[in-house]
Amino acid sequence: MTESFADGRLILAPGRIARLTLDVPGARNAISRAMWEALPEIAGRLAADPATRVLVVTGAQGAFSAGADIREFDDTYASADSATAANAIIRAGLQAIRDLPVPVIAMIGGPCIGGGCALALACDLRFAADTAVFAITPARLGIAYGVSDTWALMEKVGPARARDILFSARTLSAPEALALGLIDRALPSDLLESETRAYATLLADQSPASLRVTKATLNALSAPPDRPDLTRAINALFTGPDFAEGRSAFLARRRPSF
Repeated sequence: MTESFADGRLILAPGRIARLTLDVPGARNAISRAMWEALPEIAGRLAADPATRVLVVTGAQGAFSAGADIREFDDTYASADSATAANAIIRAGLQAIRDLPVPVIAMIGGPCIGGGCALALACDLRFAADTAVFAITPARLGIAYGVSDTWALMEKVGPARARDILFSARTLSAPEALALGLIDRALPSDLLESETRAYATLLADQSPASLRVTKATLNALSAPPDRPDLTRAINALFTGPDFAEGRSAFLARRRPSF
């Protein structure tokens, strides 16, 4: 039996190898506020179910996620207070996935952009189709990646490569993402599902008590710093002129003029 959340935009299939699917037709699985809000509840259910050994997070219709749903930005980031509240909801959703006490694999087909990359980085491992593409694009919008998300990126690719990815907002192919350490497997599209399932089964056969403690240890040793000053600076960007121009340019499909 599957369960739906966020008006059917998140589909959870519980089980030994549980599956969480982003399913937003026509928007390349852009992540709405309601979807971010649902992640802690979903993680709580999975954590409380002793049958859950592994979670696979994926997207429907040939995409992982095009990122946060920019159509909501006018309302979500209308003021400093609403921006702070919205960003706290996103951080809580990502933290819930990171803290889930079982291994989490992002299975990535197609675009994995912005907030979609943040969701993939919150997972323990990232398996991608060799046709997938990746980009972290706040620099195009006049905003900045969160502290935890930036830390997670640096953990995977190192500081210099993180600077390249964040400063340039350029698009990476799956082979380059693999070479940089952003993803852990680049697989032929027709093998992505079966290879991810086979690896998830391998993990599900291990001691759940061992994996639980191992994951908690790894998370503790790679915890992002607590920097409320940086978080405030990031939140402030959402009410600044660069974000207004970046959002307008994105919606108009033109180059921003900062």
